[in-house]
Amino acid sequence: MSKTNPGNFFEDFRIGQEIRHATPRTVTVGDVALYTALYGSRFALQSSDAFAEAVGYPRAPIDDLLVFHIVFGKTVPDISLNAVANLGYADCRFLQPVFPGDTLSARSQVLGVKENSNGKTGVVYVRSEGFNQTGDLVLSYARWVMVKKRDDASQAPEAQIPALPDRVAPEHFAHVCPPLEAGSWNDDLAGSSFRWHDYEVGERIDHVDGVTVEEAEHMLAARLYQNTAKGHFNQFSESKGRFGRRLVYGGHVISLARALSFNGFANAARIGAINGGRHIAPLFAGATVFAWSQVQDRQPVPGREDVGALRLLTYATSDRPCDDFPGRNETGFAEAVILELDYWVLIPR
Repeated sequence: MSKTNPGNFFEDFRIGQEIRHATPRTVTVGDVALYTALYGSRFALQSSDAFAEAVGYPRAPIDDLLVFHIVFGKTVPDISLNAVANLGYADCRFLQPVFPGDTLSARSQVLGVKENSNGKTGVVYVRSEGFNQTGDLVLSYARWVMVKKRDDASQAPEAQIPALPDRVAPEHFAHVCPPLEAGSWNDDLAGSSFRWHDYEVGERIDHVDGVTVEEAEHMLAARLYQNTAKGHFNQFSESKGRFGRRLVYGGHVISLARALSFNGFANAARIGAINGGRHIAPLFAGATVFAWSQVQDRQPVPGREDVGALRLLTYATSDRPCDDFPGRNETGFAEAVILELDYWVLIPR
């Protein structure tokens, strides 16, 4: 019996299957420093213990996307080690803050499967959950991924595609973050005077700056999350694959876009939920990522007078500045668009 793990192929997945993932991961201030070095995120709440304590947190929380990536990384050896591409996300809920010293673990349940018409791959739908060391649920999300078949001739399971919500309701955000101390949020230290009531539905913001992705950076990021997907690391195998080179982990693009969004949404310190996300095209090292966002909705958070919710639609592009707001068009997506992300941020009122 082989003692090595080749990963699961499409025909290994069954509806309702539950998977407990290795390995628990304690998040440290070292992870925070490395995450900041990789993306340059500047949100004051995650950058300063003093700022966080002043507004009612026990200390600076871990960046919500760092939590997402660590939990995501736990699932890769079992869900997407043999993936062709991660296709999208839905119903991603950040349930409570995570702090340095917390230990994260993950488990997943298979929600759906569908073989592709080429008979060589199929799409697997899963819900993954992240827990802290006391068993509290801190993150829950659905994703779908295209996975290779072990044997093209093998019989595919009956197709079943789960119904997923198109958005997370603002009622969910009532307990995402502790109540902010009245009057304690310092706009000067946060980097912007614009709060919840200053944004209008339909408003578009070009985040202006661009970030060039280096080969070492995206591989270092994937290692930080213990993401073992072959497509990000193994040039020997990928040189013979579809693109002939290593792919940048899609979450790397999400974190770059989020960090770039500081220029326009500096007070939007917490992510409440990701309603949906799509990787439109692959990104490769050497390209420069730009981003822009449109305010889709603005909602109060029930029971909260201290924060409101903004629903943002953010697009990231490869080697294309966003001064003309490239996104969807009549035929699909504008050239160079690599990410469409629909998410809620929480921002002081």
